[in-house]
Formats: sequence, C-alpha cells, structure tokens
Amino acid sequence: MIRPARRATAVLVVAAALLLTSCGSGGGDESPSDKIKGAGSGNGSAPASPTGSASPSGTGRPEIKLSKEFEANFENWTNSDPKLQAILNDGREQLRAKYAAVIEANPDSEAVAFYSSEATLATARKWIKQFVDDGDSIIGEVRVFDAQVKINDTGSGALFYCVDERRASTKNRETAKVVKTPDKPESVLQYRTRLDKTSEGVWQTTSVTVVPGGCS
Repeated sequence: MIRPARRATAVLVVAAALLLTSCGSGGGDESPSDKIKGAGSGNGSAPASPTGSASPSGTGRPEIKLSKEFEANFENWTNSDPKLQAILNDGREQLRAKYAAVIEANPDSEAVAFYSSEATLATARKWIKQFVDDGDSIIGEVRVFDAQVKINDTGSGALFYCVDERRASTKNRETAKVVKTPDKPESVLQYRTRLDKTSEGVWQTTSVTVVPGGCS
C-alpha cells in the first residue's frame, strides 16, 4: 500500500492508497481483471485528446483549465458509439477536474463535484487535500491510455483506463522543491470506475478503484 504524501517520494500515486478499496455506491459491477470483458476500447487511431481547457459540450458543464506546467494526454480517447463516447468524455473530465483542483489548491472544486457523485466526492476531496496540506502542486505530464468502456445491463457505465505518472512531479508552492515520481511499474495506475447518468445527462463517477501497477 502506498504511503501518505508526506512520507512518500511518489507524486500522484502517493495518494492512491485512499482509493485502493473501491469507494462509492455498489463497489462496481466488473470483475477485477485488467480488461473489461466485451468492452470497446476506442478506435485506436485517434490522436491524444486536448489537455488545456477543452470540455465536452453540454449545458452547465464547467470549463476545466490545467496549468502550462502540467499536461494530461488522453490517447485514443474515442469510440464510434456516441453513448460510449459520452462516458469517455465525462470520465476524462472527472480526472482532469481533480488534477485542476490540486493545481488550484481547491479541494472544494465545483468541477470535481459536478463530475463526482456524492458517494465519491468525499474521497476525491480528501485526495486533493493531501496535496494542499503538503503545499504541493503537480507539474510534468501524465499519459492516460488503454480506455475500455461499456454500458452494463443495469445501465451503468464501466470505464477502465491506465495512467502513467512517471513523467509527473510534485512542486512545493513555497520552496519550489520538485519531487519526481519513481520510474517503477507501480507508478502506472489502473483506474476502474463506474459511472451513472444523471437526469441532466451527465455521467457522474459513482465508484472508483485505483490499482498501482495494475496496467503492467
């Protein structure tokens, strides 16, 4: 289990211990295998999605901006099925919202709340607050890839994806000290998420499990 941020040398993976056990409603509907059985994994030929302020279209969706010092590159984040693409879009924005909240030192980010259900919001805010309490922001680059998405028989969305954090670092706001993420397999995380569609048409993340090294 990864230690808390104050005692670890990793960057984002240090807080993953908060999510090692599935949080949220239902605990997810998928088996713990690395692949979602029968899932579509995108078209495979699309370029990485934009990382700056691009957000999915739709009424009320917040604009999420990342700093020039940090990039989140979403590779092949596309699917020919519009319903599955909608899940990919909102799942992407939920992750981007959390990164932006760390950079802004804002655990109460409205964007995080917008894309997170009540069941997962408390854990997301706790994850962000670890960085804020340590006085750290994040810089560098994360690569988000191998997205697998489907809609379950219950109507919930299942979205698995990998996040490579080995080119990311923390940067202390006061001292400017940079701590790099270790170049180790456990710095590549697998996110196993469940999303449910709200009455407003937003796919909110309702369950998250993060597995360090789960994509190796």
